[in-house]
Amino acid sequence: MAGTTNKTTKSTDYAFVTVWRVAGTCEEVVSVLGDASSLKQWWPAVYLTVKPVAQGSPDGVGASFDLHTKGWLPYTLKWRLTVTEPVTLDGFALTAGGDLNGTGRWTFATDGPEVVITYDWRVSASKPLLRRLSWLLKPVFSANHHWAMARGEESLKLELRRRRSQAGAGSAAKVPEPPRPTFTRWAQR
Repeated sequence: MAGTTNKTTKSTDYAFVTVWRVAGTCEEVVSVLGDASSLKQWWPAVYLTVKPVAQGSPDGVGASFDLHTKGWLPYTLKWRLTVTEPVTLDGFALTAGGDLNGTGRWTFATDGPEVVITYDWRVSASKPLLRRLSWLLKPVFSANHHWAMARGEESLKLELRRRRSQAGAGSAAKVPEPPRPTFTRWAQR
């Protein structure tokens, strides 16, 4: 089950720490989370478009992508994800620039047959809607983030199952599709 905590300083700053537990290996988790180009395929509830901007080095550093994202609220965010530390079995770091500005750090740790995944996300809202209303609606915007991360954990578990079934004797058709975006009319904005 996903767990997220948040700490804040000024009204437009957000700091979240999310913890997921998934069945699998760090290698499997890195093959999914370390490939930002595939976010739209396995986490479509949040990632509406993913456009590569720079390939980066073989360890992932410098890879960047323009993203169009959303949560359950009827607004979207456009921002650039850039990998700033090598993608390894222990994790990696990134920066965000655009409607959100800040840093994110994924860390991975094996715990028996599971991987504990921690995401530390520290951003400041720069989209005018978020900047103007954060002082009032910060709890709602935070709940939107928690919803998005819960969809991420659910979608990652499904993606890992799908990849294992394709590699083994099972059928990928038996794995349900990941959750879809809410307010799809708004997703085009």
